Amino acid sequence: MRTYAGHSSAAASNELYRRNLAKGQTGLSVAFDLPTQTGYDPDHVLARGEVGKVGVPISHIGDMEALFRDIPLEGMNTSMTINATAMWLLALYQVAAERQAEAAGEDPAAWVHALAGTTQNDIIKEYLSRGTYVFPPAPSLRLITDMVAYTVREIPKWNPINICSYHLQEAGATPVQELAYSLSTAVAVLDAVRDSGQVPEDEFAQVVARISFFVNAGVRFVEERCKMRAFVELWDELTRVRYGVTDAKARRFRYGVQVNSLGLTEAQPENNVQRIVLEMLAVTLSKDARARAIQLPAWNEALGLPRPWDQQWSLRLQQVLAFESDLLEYDDLFTGSVVVERKVAELVEGARTEMGRIEAMGGAVAAVESGYMKSALVASHAERRRRIESGEEVIVGLNKFETTEPNPLTADLDTAIQTVDATVEQAAAAAVREWRERRDADPDRRGRAERALDRLKADAASDTNLMAATLECARAEVTTGEWAAALREQFGEYRAPTGVSASVGVGSAEPGGGLARAREAVARTNEELGEKLRVLVGKPGLDGHSNGAEQVAVRARDAGFEVVYQGIRLTPEQIVDAAVAEDVHLVGLSILSGSHMELVPDILSRLRKAGADDIPVVVGGIIPESDAAALKQAGVAMVFTPKDFGLNEIMAEMVDVIRTSRGLSPLATLPA
Repeated sequence: MRTYAGHSSAAASNELYRRNLAKGQTGLSVAFDLPTQTGYDPDHVLARGEVGKVGVPISHIGDMEALFRDIPLEGMNTSMTINATAMWLLALYQVAAERQAEAAGEDPAAWVHALAGTTQNDIIKEYLSRGTYVFPPAPSLRLITDMVAYTVREIPKWNPINICSYHLQEAGATPVQELAYSLSTAVAVLDAVRDSGQVPEDEFAQVVARISFFVNAGVRFVEERCKMRAFVELWDELTRVRYGVTDAKARRFRYGVQVNSLGLTEAQPENNVQRIVLEMLAVTLSKDARARAIQLPAWNEALGLPRPWDQQWSLRLQQVLAFESDLLEYDDLFTGSVVVERKVAELVEGARTEMGRIEAMGGAVAAVESGYMKSALVASHAERRRRIESGEEVIVGLNKFETTEPNPLTADLDTAIQTVDATVEQAAAAAVREWRERRDADPDRRGRAERALDRLKADAASDTNLMAATLECARAEVTTGEWAAALREQFGEYRAPTGVSASVGVGSAEPGGGLARAREAVARTNEELGEKLRVLVGKPGLDGHSNGAEQVAVRARDAGFEVVYQGIRLTPEQIVDAAVAEDVHLVGLSILSGSHMELVPDILSRLRKAGADDIPVVVGGIIPESDAAALKQAGVAMVFTPKDFGLNEIMAEMVDVIRTSRGLSPLATLPA
């Protein structure tokens, strides 16, 4: 039982963890901030506005020791949501455990051997959904392979990868796509480990036994439960047939769950509680396909960062199910169900077909590089949006049953969510600079750090397993940014396909509806201005959750706009340069990480300096009302939040923003 937690600083997060453990939480799930996830120190230009927002910043071994102070790692089970820099964070975790053992007068090697937990480390889904990748697919897969080979011998209770279907569903995946894409990722990893020669054939079953999964549970209760039974069946078949694993225990499908955050609503957020409970039941009722670990979001996650009390509520939901109900006392409740068996068979067959298609392309990595999987997810997500906007898919409180009594939980929105102190970033940036300066002021410590980085680069240029060099970097007081920069130098960086240009939007699915009206508005404004409307959809900062930006870009294109979308991880300077160079009529910014108050004013300022302050800016994201008011005061034309789910209406509002900026009357005031 966990809550996904971490923010502000290592010390603040340590206090939160110890408080949660005292309340009965049985494991830790660490959220790292975006600079840590993408290999930057807090004082890097791209880290601006992102430090400590969606997780805890960890810049070096000192931070990792502070994060787990007074939490003995030998007896803890720790899940770390980290991917591109997973090897680095595991090394820091191991060294922190070694130092705890030494302080306790015990054998560090024995503590390391006893470490239990999980590094997420699924880089494939990062190219498809979360966007915290750093390196190209091939070297990224190598880092995973080296970690798997290392942990299976040195940290045998550790799960070196947590293959994530969770984020695929968040990006729009159907149950069949979720099954097929995540299992194809598992095939890519297992094939790479097998082919590396680092693990003897007779030990390969141990590798299979340490592969775990991280799954999404949506609110479609029956379908989600059947999906999990399909996962169990397909994994057992795959590991038995493709890899020859005869030990049934090693073939067990081991998975943890974060229930669906995509379906949580800003509108009537109290409804999120029953959604969370239903989704938790979907992965616990069926004993033969039951989750081994569950972490639940809080009711107010669509509003902002949950407070400790909100996290406690989510923990109590699990405890009531586990300790008050009789659920755990019985065998599988659905064995022999005709309905369940029929649905499971349908999902299994669909997943096998899609996995075969990916295999024919050359596997999951090839399907990422070609843009196939990303385009398919963008298209699936567009179809889901269409169903919600048309009312075909009902979201209670959002597109149906919208009337509501005043909500006491959100009466004061400024206190209904956790906020991160604005000084956190400055303190973290100053602290990492001081760490480097103190280290480098000592010739011996500076020399050890330099030698460690040189070794890392040399090993990266060969086929040597990179864990040993990474562990030495951790012990030598190297920082997260320095470790990642050394590997960037060897491996290069990567920009994954956006999936937007090849994706089909709603097209003419609703010829007389909102899209047709949006197209008419765009066409009429094109005619009045004598040019085609151009919009730039921008993702500033390190927030890689691009699903919303992609859907806006696809719908804007379908509405008749010319769309400029360059993907994720752009600086304010790059966005402004593109807006000026492309001579756009509007800039739309998507930010979900909480960095809007730092990045948006910077973009507005740069537009003014470039003489382009006549280009209106609109912003979308998880933005509290007080922040939205401040952004509008600063010059933002409109702010959209999750309650603004009607993309066609957003398109029409964007047209009116452009018309106002160009001295034209809003279309709503003109005769038809």
